[in-house]
Amino acid sequence: MRRLLVALVALAGMVSLASPAAAAPRLTLPPPTGSHPVGSTDLHLVDRSRKDPWVPTGPRELMVSMFYPALLPIGPKRPYLTLAEAKAFLTGSGLPDIDPGLLAGLRTSARVDAPPLPGKRALVVLSPGFGKPRTTLTGLAEELASEGFVVALIGHNHESHGTAFPDGRVTDCAACGSDSLLLPPIRSADVSFVLDTLTRPSSHWSRLIDPTRIGMAGHSIGGYSTPTAMVADQRIRAGADMDGRLWSPIPASGIDRPLLLLGRESEYTPAGPDTTWAGSWPNLTGWKRWISVATATHPSFTDVGVLGEQLGLNPPGVLGGERGMQLTRSYVSAFFDAHLRGGHQPLLDGPVPNNPEIKFWS
Repeated sequence: MRRLLVALVALAGMVSLASPAAAAPRLTLPPPTGSHPVGSTDLHLVDRSRKDPWVPTGPRELMVSMFYPALLPIGPKRPYLTLAEAKAFLTGSGLPDIDPGLLAGLRTSARVDAPPLPGKRALVVLSPGFGKPRTTLTGLAEELASEGFVVALIGHNHESHGTAFPDGRVTDCAACGSDSLLLPPIRSADVSFVLDTLTRPSSHWSRLIDPTRIGMAGHSIGGYSTPTAMVADQRIRAGADMDGRLWSPIPASGIDRPLLLLGRESEYTPAGPDTTWAGSWPNLTGWKRWISVATATHPSFTDVGVLGEQLGLNPPGVLGGERGMQLTRSYVSAFFDAHLRGGHQPLLDGPVPNNPEIKFWS
């Protein structure tokens, strides 16, 4: 596992670890392509009705990064990670030789606390992979916000290396090494708590979120957790699993709401190594798509593909980092536009010449 999973967790998964480039690169993320400037703010949420399942001496605490269409692009650009988070993440990922200042020095396109564009909008909840900080889905979050969605990017506490809290604490991955089957119910409860908090009438966010238009997407364990959350919480009207095995099959009662399965071709085809998508497919009774991406790796659906490439970590022959992000942004945003806003998205109907990496399966 000394792969980019170990590498930026490794920021996410199945990419071989190469020697870092001699000259330290300046890390960047591709800017979002939508028409709106993006604002962002962090929330510290405490669920006093639950003990933390990983460190049960206190209540469940979450850090949630909100992204939203902004009225004006004012305010400082959002930092990717604090220095303490970057140090903890790289050390926990087996990459102590990478300068944490590279990650801490990265600034994204979102403006901190920029005034939000008025009006109620569809909400998309994002859940990262196991061991990965929530920031590894920043590129997707900013894209969705630039296209007019409100986004809640959840940091599932003690499930990643390095989560900073406002009081200066930086928690580590107490859950690492645990049975992955334990995570989806915990994450499902996290998601429902976040939805309760954001949509309650007293919340500032309730003025920006349409509670009838809520979706969820996740990567890896976050993708695996998405159908579990959909079964548990009917408010989630559409879900997307990005490269996450469905270790627990979809229940026989099925999911009758739209679900997108988006994964690497080397793993997720009907004849591929994974059998969980095919096993769950018949129990998806609503709108559904199964899409594979040629030469993609596990990190290709996150910022890790982009940052790993800039750090010289990606081996030859894999999907380019920016191309992976472009395809992920295109198909995930098209999915949520179609199913939360009623948009016409022919991109979801089948292959198109401009995206030769994409295959549709049934």
